[in-house]
Amino acid sequence: MTWPPPLPVRRTVLKWLHWSMLPLFVWFLVVQPRDVARWGDWAVDLHSVFGLMFVSGALFWTAMHLRRGLASRPGPKLRGWARRIHRPMHLALVWGLFGVALTGFLIGLTSSRLLFAGTILPIAPPLGLPGANALVGMVHSVEFYLLGLLAAGHAAFHVWRHLRLRDNALRIMAPRILHRFL
Repeated sequence: MTWPPPLPVRRTVLKWLHWSMLPLFVWFLVVQPRDVARWGDWAVDLHSVFGLMFVSGALFWTAMHLRRGLASRPGPKLRGWARRIHRPMHLALVWGLFGVALTGFLIGLTSSRLLFAGTILPIAPPLGLPGANALVGMVHSVEFYLLGLLAAGHAAFHVWRHLRLRDNALRIMAPRILHRFL
């Protein structure tokens, strides 16, 4: 099979990636590292595994974008402001996911101890830079919550398209089993 896969296969891969990353995204919006630390070592390990899964998905999505560009195109019913924000919004999501992965790496790099993603993969050699670590941690957190706002706006945009323009926008990324409800 060639890389990247042909468009129908690529869309299927993106649907699976999209919907498998959503619960992880919500998890990280709601659950903080200090929360899991109170629950015990098993929760810290689980949080770390979720982080590795999320970052792997983000990097895979970025690689697919770099190789083939955005899979989404504005539909024919999209006009004016909605058409103008379609591409920048999707690009901001892809690059925002990459940015979260990058700042996560920088947290590991500036840390004073070796951090592991998924409890098995060393993130980066620790340089022991506490000031830089605090700054990168703040940037990582702010960046992630801004990405959360953008993702909420993205969801609202596609619900608006589906209901207002009746262009079946939700069917594009929804699994086929859910199409009868849309």
